[in-house]
Amino acid sequence: MIPADFDYTKPAAVDEAVKALADAGEDARLLAGGHSLLPLMKLRLAVPSLLVDIGGLEDLRGVERENGGWWIGALTTHSTLQSTDELGVVARAASLIADQQVRNRGTIGGSLAHGDPAADLPAVLLACGGEVTARGPGGERTIPASDLFQDYLTTALAPDEVLTEVRLPALDGWSWGYEKFNRRSEDWAMVGVCALVKASGESCEDVRIGLTHMGSVPLRASAAEEALRGQPLDAEHVSQAAEQAAEGTNPPGDINATPDYKRHLARVLTRRALQQAAGV
Repeated sequence: MIPADFDYTKPAAVDEAVKALADAGEDARLLAGGHSLLPLMKLRLAVPSLLVDIGGLEDLRGVERENGGWWIGALTTHSTLQSTDELGVVARAASLIADQQVRNRGTIGGSLAHGDPAADLPAVLLACGGEVTARGPGGERTIPASDLFQDYLTTALAPDEVLTEVRLPALDGWSWGYEKFNRRSEDWAMVGVCALVKASGESCEDVRIGLTHMGSVPLRASAAEEALRGQPLDAEHVSQAAEQAAEGTNPPGDINATPDYKRHLARVLTRRALQQAAGV
């Protein structure tokens, strides 16, 4: 289908984008890579009156190690993330997003701001304990990942705010595993799991598990985390913890899988991701 008519502006700075959004009201939308917004516009599920194209803001691109963590510009593409091996699980998750053409255009900021629970990076950000910075008419504010995702396709970002950067802890001393199940490589995940493990000797000092597509927002597998934290990092305890992965989730049924099947996938993929992270 053809999108409805809309006006278009391409600001030269973030503050100009913020002003354009504030002046136009809730019917204005930001355009970055376009891989989330444009399909919705073609289906007339999104009908913005104004597109504010921030794709030319080069100061919102890049990956830098600073202050014991990572700074990632909101317009950094998935292809840049996948080629930055030092990012660990973030690079791995980015490498599995759709296909290379999408990864060349799609951005981390666009993915997080869209807030689709089936997307790869929201659950990774949540598991890593990351945060984003948003700039609006009142200035900048920091939003932790745990507060960013509020409901299906709904985030804490205000209509007149621009997500400018992503901050991630370096997670030195942590190991990771990432598992994703889909019918075709370019499809959304039926279920995805990001597992982070910090070992102390032969035991699990700490663990974080992020779940993709197991509810209306990305989730932490809290019951599985509690089951493994402080326990020996062996195959038996990893498997026992993984059996708790679907506790407290409410996965949506769709043409690909029933809720019960997604719960099964969550348990299987959590076990595999934890095994990768723990090396067992």
